[in-house]
Amino acid sequence: MNFREPLTLFAIILFSIGLSGCLNWAARAVNKLPNETALDKSYKYEGKIIIIGAGASGLAAAKIMEQNNIDYQILEATNRYGGRLKKDTSFADFPIDIGAEWLHSAPVSLNKLKGKKGLEVDEDLIPYHLSNTASWDGKKYTITPKWINNFIYNFMPESKFKNTTWYDFVDENIAKTVKHKIQFNAPVSKIDYSGQKVIVTTRNGNIYTADRVLLTVSIGILKSEDITFTPEISNERRIAIESINFHQGFKMALKFSEKFYPDAINCIVEKGEKVYYDIAFKKNAQTHVLGFLCTGDKTNEYYSLNSNQKIVDSLLEELDQMFQGKASEFYLGEYLIENWGQHEFTQGTWTTAFEEKKSTLKVLSQPLDNKVYFAGEIFDTYQQMGVPGAILSGYFTADKILTD
Repeated sequence: MNFREPLTLFAIILFSIGLSGCLNWAARAVNKLPNETALDKSYKYEGKIIIIGAGASGLAAAKIMEQNNIDYQILEATNRYGGRLKKDTSFADFPIDIGAEWLHSAPVSLNKLKGKKGLEVDEDLIPYHLSNTASWDGKKYTITPKWINNFIYNFMPESKFKNTTWYDFVDENIAKTVKHKIQFNAPVSKIDYSGQKVIVTTRNGNIYTADRVLLTVSIGILKSEDITFTPEISNERRIAIESINFHQGFKMALKFSEKFYPDAINCIVEKGEKVYYDIAFKKNAQTHVLGFLCTGDKTNEYYSLNSNQKIVDSLLEELDQMFQGKASEFYLGEYLIENWGQHEFTQGTWTTAFEEKKSTLKVLSQPLDNKVYFAGEIFDTYQQMGVPGAILSGYFTADKILTD
């Protein structure tokens, strides 16, 4: 997921947050990366582990179980693995991340995620250093000075995969060794940890028993209370869950015959994010694909249209205002959409842990009676954000499960 996307903060906001010391996260937190992870250790554990959720953190934890010959099983609510990681190979002449897209952490974090030593990174990355951007307040289109783009990149550099996707990275380096242990279409409805064993029940009535359970569902699922706990979770934990920001939102990709837009257009909104961006940025592609990302309050305006096509029409109308009708002129009639906010098993976009109170994160990370543990991007202790944070959380929590 992260997953937080770039381009949504003005330089002055970034600068003020930086001065306060609150944004030592992601690429700026390279010194927070662990010297070793659970990948570098060996474990002996005789019990059974159930991992709920086959997203980045669940798959990462499973990899630790697999390489140590521990008895485990993954229960996944959907018919696929990857969670908020997805890719499309048919829309353009390059693979598109229709799920999480950016590497917010320093490139060397990729080595930590796959257990490679040293600083040399295998992946071909694009430094996400924009030079041609603008802002839009609904009426006025303003070109952003280049010094602001330079400041933003230097303050918090980010990257994108040049020829592959986040999904490919996780599939190749983590999922391929554990996907045989996934039970698909198995949404969990109940977790009973009142006895010596933990009893997990799915919606269709199947029952699974384990010594310990790792829960990696999104914070949106925890907020929804679609999973009931026996004993009930504490009021303190419930308040902590409810306090986490987890915006509604979606991502859309539109195909055009000509590139009439800049690298990115930041739209001014009160709460959340709204941005247009060139998905094909520095990918040596012939296909022109403009991305649109919306989270927060503005999202409901698009949801109220009750039609993907009407959302497209609304975006084209707005782009036509900025570019004198060029959007409608060059639009090829093709789009992709990834609607995290209305997906039954996501119910939101991503979390941004540096915005949350440390006391809240501490409450969330505590296991239930040393039987039910939690992992995911919001539980990352290494301040990496997004996919790296989720994966490292999976490794970190697997270590706790196997050594507590």
